[in-house]
Amino acid sequence: MKKVLFIFAVFLCLLKFIGCHRESARREIVFWAFGAEGENVKPLIREFSDSTGVKVKLQTIPWTAAHEKLLTAYAAGAMPDICQLGNTWIPEFVALNAVVPLDEFIERSERIDRNFYFPGIWETNILEGKVFGIPWYVDTRVVFYRKDLIRKAGYTNFPKTFDDLLKLSRAIVSGKLAKYAILLPVNEWNIPVLFGLQFGADFLKENNCYGDFSSSEFQEAFDYLLGFYKEKLAPVSLTEVSNIYQGFSVGCFAMLITGPWNLGEFRKRLPDSLIKELGVAPIPSICDTSYPGYSLAGGSSLVVFKSASAKAEVFKLIEFLSRPVSQVKFYRLTGDLPARLESWEILLKTEDEALKAFYLQLTKVKPTPKIPEWEQIAMKLQEYLEYAAHEKFATDETLKRLDSEINMMLEKRRWLLNRCKK
Repeated sequence: MKKVLFIFAVFLCLLKFIGCHRESARREIVFWAFGAEGENVKPLIREFSDSTGVKVKLQTIPWTAAHEKLLTAYAAGAMPDICQLGNTWIPEFVALNAVVPLDEFIERSERIDRNFYFPGIWETNILEGKVFGIPWYVDTRVVFYRKDLIRKAGYTNFPKTFDDLLKLSRAIVSGKLAKYAILLPVNEWNIPVLFGLQFGADFLKENNCYGDFSSSEFQEAFDYLLGFYKEKLAPVSLTEVSNIYQGFSVGCFAMLITGPWNLGEFRKRLPDSLIKELGVAPIPSICDTSYPGYSLAGGSSLVVFKSASAKAEVFKLIEFLSRPVSQVKFYRLTGDLPARLESWEILLKTEDEALKAFYLQLTKVKPTPKIPEWEQIAMKLQEYLEYAAHEKFATDETLKRLDSEINMMLEKRRWLLNRCKK
């Protein structure tokens, strides 16, 4: 009997040990974060673990390796529990069935609600009527400009319409205030997309199955953009501006369209005499009544992978990182703009005019087409912008060729959708 009781006691202890081991394993979350965000989120992760007892294994991955690393992990069945995904990557991982919809968790949450976020940013996470990510930080494109040069051109405030922007650009160049008025790099797809947004272009049509760059809306926008190159208001050659900070300082150009990551860089790199002359304004619109114009809904969201074993605890981490106070701390650490509106209520109490410009712009942003092929399409658009800017093809021919190549890219998408209908 003693022997039996001993064996039974050992068995109970073994069960308890296994249970504790499983509980310990279950309570460790694997989190992949990229670039500077991965380095700077560490204090917040420690705070979460200290307050909840849930361990988080953080892996920081360079942005340049992130996409390939995720696809390799997916193929090997070795995904993390949670990671940040750039908003344009979400459709790809939804198509792979790698991430889970978060609607059930959101319904039960007191900390996450779509009304806490900029509508255009929240929209980037919705596919097929379901929410697949929670915005973590946001970015968008605005205009950086030299206040001193636009004053000399006769403007006390930055233009609110594209027609006035064109007039200002002509005044800067004709007055020899800068070599070029504005930097519109021909190797950046966001430039033609931004112009297209102002003119109501959709870019793709028929359930995102065909290119729509030949539409009258995009053609009008494209011609308007090309006018800046033809009038030599913007440089066409990529070699003319090798360093944007130096080019901005020495008067190679007076304006450029860029994002929040450059706010800190310009303030660090500009001479002290020019820092006070750095202005930031939302994208102009077609007319005064619709100001500001549309910009891109960018940034990263937090997603939960299907393979995560403790999804409820993973969502608790998302809730913690989404707290207004956490988002403000993260902004102080990284310069990344917060996704939560309550966080902006704190930040806008400062006198930082640049932050106010970004906030105004974020109230009017649109996502790019939410399909996995978008990044390929964007690279092809960039290629054809270069052709048109160097006058290799006329506008009609450029956009027809572009649509033709995009239609070939989307052939598989059309096939899959037709198959699903059957």
